[in-house]
Amino acid sequence: MAEQGALEGRLAVVSGASRGIGRAMALKLAKEGAHIIAVARTQGALEALDDEIRAATGKQATLVPLDVTDYEGIDRLGGAIFERWGKLDIFFGCAGVLGPMSPLAHVEPKYWERTYAINVTANWRFIRSFDPLLRQSDAGRAVFVTSRAGHRCRAYWGPYATTKAALECMARVYAEEVASTNVRVHILNPGPIRTRMRAAAFPGEDPETLPTPEELAEAAWPIFGPEVDANGVIFDFIDGGLVQR
Repeated sequence: MAEQGALEGRLAVVSGASRGIGRAMALKLAKEGAHIIAVARTQGALEALDDEIRAATGKQATLVPLDVTDYEGIDRLGGAIFERWGKLDIFFGCAGVLGPMSPLAHVEPKYWERTYAINVTANWRFIRSFDPLLRQSDAGRAVFVTSRAGHRCRAYWGPYATTKAALECMARVYAEEVASTNVRVHILNPGPIRTRMRAAAFPGEDPETLPTPEELAEAAWPIFGPEVDANGVIFDFIDGGLVQR
């Protein structure tokens, strides 16, 4: 796919950048040359990420403490990026929540609505805010994190599974809408990864048997580069590599 340093000078927004997959990907993209705009709720965790990026690259990230359900904040971020850079090369939509694990009839509306607000609506708001910026790039790339839960439809996984199904559909619709432009949309399925969300969903699982977010980032970072022209497809992380489907 891409060569080392292929992201030099490119601008990347990463949501959910304070931990797990988002943090690992932000660091990897920075090491490959991208300037990172890191979005997460926790200021301290963002500062720790910035310290690590500086140590690895000598460059500073742009930190944006923001709850992704602050939709007006997402709009302001898009405006600020336009004023400072005039474009956006990469958006990685990684912020997400597991939501309640219970029968559908027992899910409280406020938790159902919050799961959708973070996993689906926030990503739509990012698309709405960033679409003009991505179109200004010579190779805009938007990548969204999915899960096979959206296809397996297991009992008690209702809020999370349905949001991932909706997110995939939305990403593919967006891919169709930008097919004639320089923007390409990818969907990344990490599979089982050693994260807090995975531990919450499978508390009896040994995390040492799972690949790390850093291993995923090492395999997946090239899909953010200009060379990968696929659009609207899913990349599965399997056995240390990516498989397109």
